Amino acid sequence: MKRLAVAKFAHESNSFTPGETTEADFRAYGWHLGNEAPQRYAGTRTSMGAVLDFTAAHPDWQATFLTCASANPAGPVADAVYEKILGEILDGLRGQQWDAVYLCLHGAMLRASNPMADEEIIERVRKVIGRTPLGISYDLHGNLGEKQIKAATVAVGYKTHPHVDMYETTEKTLRLLTRAVDGKIRPVGALARVEALFPSVNMRTTGDGPMAEMEAIAQAAEKKYGVLDVTVFGGFPYADTPYAGGSIMVHADGDEALAQKVAREVADEMLRLAPKFQMELPTPDEAIRKALASPPGCAVVLENSDNPGSGGIGDTPGLFRALIDAEPDVPTAFAFFRDEAVVAEAHKAGVGAVLDITLGGKLSDLFGPPVAVKGRVTMLTDGRFKNVGPMSTHLEVSLGRTALLDVNGIKVILTEHCVSPNDPGFLLMHGIDPSKLRLLCVKAKNHIRAGILPYVKTMIDCDAPGPATIDMRNFRFRHLPQALMPN
Repeated sequence: MKRLAVAKFAHESNSFTPGETTEADFRAYGWHLGNEAPQRYAGTRTSMGAVLDFTAAHPDWQATFLTCASANPAGPVADAVYEKILGEILDGLRGQQWDAVYLCLHGAMLRASNPMADEEIIERVRKVIGRTPLGISYDLHGNLGEKQIKAATVAVGYKTHPHVDMYETTEKTLRLLTRAVDGKIRPVGALARVEALFPSVNMRTTGDGPMAEMEAIAQAAEKKYGVLDVTVFGGFPYADTPYAGGSIMVHADGDEALAQKVAREVADEMLRLAPKFQMELPTPDEAIRKALASPPGCAVVLENSDNPGSGGIGDTPGLFRALIDAEPDVPTAFAFFRDEAVVAEAHKAGVGAVLDITLGGKLSDLFGPPVAVKGRVTMLTDGRFKNVGPMSTHLEVSLGRTALLDVNGIKVILTEHCVSPNDPGFLLMHGIDPSKLRLLCVKAKNHIRAGILPYVKTMIDCDAPGPATIDMRNFRFRHLPQALMPN
């Protein structure tokens, strides 16, 4: 029986989010050792769920799970935490004979002392495992460098945004990796960079946008040239790294020149489409007015600039202040604020209590001052639910304890953890059916669309001060290539 080592160390790091990502952040989201991982991911449409299903279908392979750790997007990973997690993975790899190793990475991780943290992971893993075949899966928002491609036997990235193909991406990675082990293919990779910084809000692969066009171009090239995989990386613009920007990764069977040709050809197409990725967004006030004037049904206003999936902090007050000022006389909900103190106060006071509080602007005053309100506690929960939408289906999510307040007739969700409200379960567990609302204001960006579209009629993106604002001129970059500097 052949032995497969499995590890996950994934984080999307925002250089402009206040603070670092801590051990507590990883513990809250997912830090699993050995058999803990199969117990958490069995039956889920996730990368680790794909590993379990793949090995069940291939009895000649046995998977050994090492550390599997990830955290919600936030600031760079603290050095001590990075060393602890990577140290666990390396210790698990040492002194063992592996037929193959699979790493689940993001591609846009930063550590406090290194803006190319994913590359460091791969180099240190490769030093331990020697020439053992290594397969890697990446997020579509990865910022990749040439060394990462050369150190891997094969790598595959997501093709969808919202990321509803995590499972399929890992399945393909393992299929190519195990075929390489069996000598059926000889993958060689190439990376072509695209000298442009792409806003993530316009990287959706749904509809007729530029990223959907790029995925069609990539799929056509994969079929035309018969290569193993073509992955389009939009990059993560909020990670200040020399590898920021778009890139195309191609793996061919034994033909490096072909891989390079295809990568460059697709990269040229992405550069041609680069202007289509640029866009302007309305302010929160403008977006709310548009939402209330939209056709009947639930209208959603997305506060992209504080989306936790882009490193948002769940604390910026821009959209909430505009909502309070608008005084909507229709069924309305706001999701969410991360506010441990008010959640604790609500749980202590109990359902029915009226709290005199401020919301937003507490973790940082860079994005605006807090908003003073009175809120009546209408529900308290433990914050646990399972995803019901198409992204990470069946995966259990923990928001920490939560409280639902009624603020001037608006349902406001408060949580202890900063977690994107991407799945309908986030709202449903609080008794909020989006289809019954007229207006939903939410700190989210693209991933929420995968699950909420069946409930709503209109979706409007807006921009406000925050760590993930669309206007990149608001940030002071230190590592970004000069050609990509916003002006």
